[in-house]
Amino acid sequence: MERKTNKSKSGEETEVKSSILTSSKYQSSVDLDMEKEFKQIYEQAKRLGLTVKDFKTISVLQKIDWDVSPCKLFLQIVLAVLSVVLVVQCSLVFTVLLDWPISHETLAQAWFNIYQSDAEFEQCVVYMPETLHTLFRPPVECSFCKGLKEVQTVNNINQEEFERLYAYSGVPVVIGDGTVNWTAPKHFSFEFFRNLYRPGSQALENQQRKCQFFPYKSNFTRLEEVLEMSDDRAHMRDGSTPWYIGWSNCDFKTANLLRQHYQRPYFLPRLSESSKTDWMFMGSPGYGAHLHIDNVEKPSWQAQITGTKRWTLEPPPECYDVCENRLHVTVHPGQIIVLDTNIWYHSTLNVGNDISITIGSEYD
Repeated sequence: MERKTNKSKSGEETEVKSSILTSSKYQSSVDLDMEKEFKQIYEQAKRLGLTVKDFKTISVLQKIDWDVSPCKLFLQIVLAVLSVVLVVQCSLVFTVLLDWPISHETLAQAWFNIYQSDAEFEQCVVYMPETLHTLFRPPVECSFCKGLKEVQTVNNINQEEFERLYAYSGVPVVIGDGTVNWTAPKHFSFEFFRNLYRPGSQALENQQRKCQFFPYKSNFTRLEEVLEMSDDRAHMRDGSTPWYIGWSNCDFKTANLLRQHYQRPYFLPRLSESSKTDWMFMGSPGYGAHLHIDNVEKPSWQAQITGTKRWTLEPPPECYDVCENRLHVTVHPGQIIVLDTNIWYHSTLNVGNDISITIGSEYD
C-alpha cells in the first residue's frame, strides 16, 4: 500500500510538472496573461497536494524567491526609495551648510547649467518681500551723508576727480553733461520701444522670458501690456491716470542695438567695469517710484534721456541724527545722477510735460 501510494504521488507530481511546462509553452504561444495562468496552475498543484518544497524541486521554478510576499516586496521598494531620498537630502544639507564637498557657487552654477539659464539674469527662486530686505539690512557708517546739505551738479569732471570724490564715497552727484555725444535723446521714445518690443519679436520674447519687469504699483504685469497702450493713453491725452514702469535689458542682441545710441559714461573710473545688464525706466508725468532702498552691492548711475525726474533722498534710520533727513534734486534731460541706491532711500517723481525715459546701470 505504501509503495502504491508513493508511486501514485510520484505520478501526480510528474503530472503537475508536465502540466506546468505544458501550460507555460501554451502561454508563450498564445501570449496569455502569465500571472493569471500561473495562479491557475498553482491552485491546481495545491489541490493535488504539492507544497512549496515540491515546487522548489522543479528546475524551471528554482529561481523564484518563494519567501518574498507581495507586501514584503512593496516594503522593500519603499525602503529603497526612502533611502535614496535620505541620501540626497543629507548631501544637500552638507553642501548648503558646510559648503562641502563642492562650493555653493559650483552648485548654483550647475543648477543654472542644467536649466540652460544665466544666474546673472534670473530672478530669485523665492520672492523676498521688500519689508524683509529693509528689516534685515545691515547698518551702515554715516560718513557718506554727514554734513551733506544738497546734491551738487558738476560738469566736465575727469575720471580721477570723479573717483576721488564720488565714485565709491556714497556721496550722490549729478553730472550735468553726462550724456554728451549720445544719440539716445533723438531716438528713444514710447513709440521707439513699442516698435523694438513689438508682438512676436525676439526682443519681446527674450525680455519676458529672461529679464525682470517692475510695475511700480501700476496695473501692468508685463512690458507687452504697457506697449499696447494707445498714444493718447501713453501721453495721457485721454485723461488717463499716470503710469511708470521699469525693466531690465538683459537680452544681448537688444542691448547691443540700444547701446548704439549711448555709451559708457565718460567720467566712470578707468578700471571700473559696468554691469552686463542695463535698466530702462519709463513713465508719464505725475508718477514714479515709491520710497525704497535697493538690495544691490554696487553704486549705479541713471541717465535722463527725455522728460524730467525729481529725486527724493533719505539716509537710513541709523544716520538720522548725523545727516539731513531729506534731500531733493531734479535731473533734466542730458544729465546723469550717480547714487548708491543700496545705502540711500530714494523715491522719484516724473515732472514736466513729457514722458520720462531713463537708462541706468551699476559699476564696480
